[in-house]
Amino acid sequence: MTQQNFTPREIVDSLDRFIIGQDQAKRCVAIALRNRWRRQQVPEDLRDEIAPKNIIMMGPTGVGKTEIARRLAALANSPFHKVEATKFTEVGYVGRDVESMIRDLLELAIKMVKEERMVFVMEKAGIRAEERLLDLLLPGRVPATVPEGQPESPGAETREKLRRLLRSGGLDKREVEIQVREHASSFVEIFSGHGAEGMDINLKDMMGGLFPGRKKTKKVEVPEALEILTQEEADRLVDMDTVTSDAIHRVEQNGIIFLDEIDKIAGRSSTQGPDVSREGVQRDLLPIIEGTTVTTKHGMIKTDHVLFIAAGAFHAAKPSDLLPELQGRFPIRVELEPLTREDFVRILTEPENALIKQYTELLQTENLTLSFTGDAIQTIASMAEEVNSKTENIGARRLHTIMERLLEDISFSAPDLTEKNIVIDAKRVRDRLSSIVGNEDLSRYIL
Repeated sequence: MTQQNFTPREIVDSLDRFIIGQDQAKRCVAIALRNRWRRQQVPEDLRDEIAPKNIIMMGPTGVGKTEIARRLAALANSPFHKVEATKFTEVGYVGRDVESMIRDLLELAIKMVKEERMVFVMEKAGIRAEERLLDLLLPGRVPATVPEGQPESPGAETREKLRRLLRSGGLDKREVEIQVREHASSFVEIFSGHGAEGMDINLKDMMGGLFPGRKKTKKVEVPEALEILTQEEADRLVDMDTVTSDAIHRVEQNGIIFLDEIDKIAGRSSTQGPDVSREGVQRDLLPIIEGTTVTTKHGMIKTDHVLFIAAGAFHAAKPSDLLPELQGRFPIRVELEPLTREDFVRILTEPENALIKQYTELLQTENLTLSFTGDAIQTIASMAEEVNSKTENIGARRLHTIMERLLEDISFSAPDLTEKNIVIDAKRVRDRLSSIVGNEDLSRYIL
C-alpha cells in the first residue's frame, strides 16, 4: 500500500500497532499526512500555495512523541530526520547551523533511494560479480564468453565446471585476493561534518581530492569476495544522478523533520546571555520552516513543503514563549497524556514490538522459555508508575530499566541454566525490585 492509499483512519490503525494511547496526537499526524496527498490532487496553480500544517507535540518524555513521528515517516516511506533544537546555535557562534538539518535529511533520502534502486540491479550485479570472481579463480583470465561461431575451448569448459562448483558452495573455503577501496582519510571523516555547513563547501568533497580513497589488496574467502564484488557492481549499475534527483524531490514533497526539545529554545530576552542565543536559534529556524532554499552539494532544496513536527515537555516554558512568527508556523498543537498503570500494562503486552515479546524472543535463542503471569505484569506496571511519580517521569522508558533489572540474573546465566522454563510471577518481581522501588534514592539512580 502506497502513501496515497492511506486514509487517516488507516494511518491511526497502523500507529496503534506500535504505540499505546495518544489518540489525539495520532489523529493530528494522520490528517497532516493525508493533507500531503490531498495537496497533490488540487490544481497545480493552487498546489504550491498550500503550506504543510506543522505540529507541536507537548508532553513529558517517554510518552510516544518521537515514536509517533518515526512510525509515521516509515508508513509514508518519507525521508525522516530527528534533530534536537538545542544542538543548534545562533549564526555567529560556534556550532551547527540550522540549514544542516536539511542537508542531513537529503543525505538520508539519497541513501534511502539508492537502497531501493539497488534491489532492482542486484541480480545483474550478481552475474557480473560471479564473472569477475571466476576471472580471479582461473589463472590466465579465461574469457567469460566465446566468440560466436567458434567452438568452446577447454578453458571455457573448465570455467563452467568452476561456476557450478562455486554455486554449490564447493569453493566457500578457498581464499582469493581482491582489490578493495579504502575509505578516505580519517581526518576527512572527523572534520567533514562539523562546522563547515555554513561555508557552502562540503569539506569531505574538498579534502577527498587531497586524500583520495586508495585501493588495497585483501585476501578473503570466496563468499565474502562475491559479496564485495556484487556490491561494487551494484554501485556501478545505479545511476546516482537519477538517485539524487529523486531524493531531492522526496525531501521537498515528503520530507519530515522532527525537531525535538523545542521548549529548550523558547524564551525571549533583550539582555545578553543564553536567552539571546535561544531567540537567535528561533530566528534562524523561522525562514527554513516558513519556506526557503537551502544550498547543498547535490543542488538546491526548497523547504516550503517539508513537514516539521516539533516536540517538547514544556515544563518550564509554553508554546506562547516562542517567537510569534514561529508560533504561527505550527498551527496544530496537541498535548500527549502522561502514561498510567493501565497504559504500562498495555505497552508491555499489546504492541507488535511489546517489551515482554522482545525479552521472550531474546531468551528463546538460549532455548529458554520465559513466561509472565498476569499479576507479574500488573506489578511491573505499578512499580513503573510509582517510580515515575517519585522521581523523574520518563514515561515508558522506565519499563526498559525495570525489565533489565528484573531479568539481569536470568539474562546473565541463561546459557548455563538447566531449568529451561522460567515463570515470572508477582512474588519474583517484588523480591527482585521492592527494596529498590521503596528506596527513593536507590530508584532514582538504578531504576
